[in-house]
Amino acid sequence: MSEQTMRGMRLGSQSLENEVNVNLAKRSKHSFICGDNHTTEIVFAAEADLPETWQCRQCSQLAAIVTDGKHIELEVLNNRPGRSHYEMLLERRSTEELEEILKERIAYIKGRRALGKAEL
Repeated sequence: MSEQTMRGMRLGSQSLENEVNVNLAKRSKHSFICGDNHTTEIVFAAEADLPETWQCRQCSQLAAIVTDGKHIELEVLNNRPGRSHYEMLLERRSTEELEEILKERIAYIKGRRALGKAEL
């Protein structure tokens, strides 16, 4: 028996290729600042079109790009709370349609109960 140990590695975690003679694309680092003065630095390809806003990594607000050392103040949009399921439902159906669907469903459930079947 050999005294060697078999060594394994995790799939996808490391590359067995070396970086000799590899030419990386030119890159540039840009900063974005949100309303809470959090700075997020993102690396883009040198020829990429830069977005004016980026989502802050710390607070998830929109952050504006810093250009030539100048930061653009973003308007704080009306932070309305999320819509409830009922509000989204009212966007798709009228109250009359909902009442009709409710009556149909109640009749269906009563019919199944009369037959002694479980409700679905």
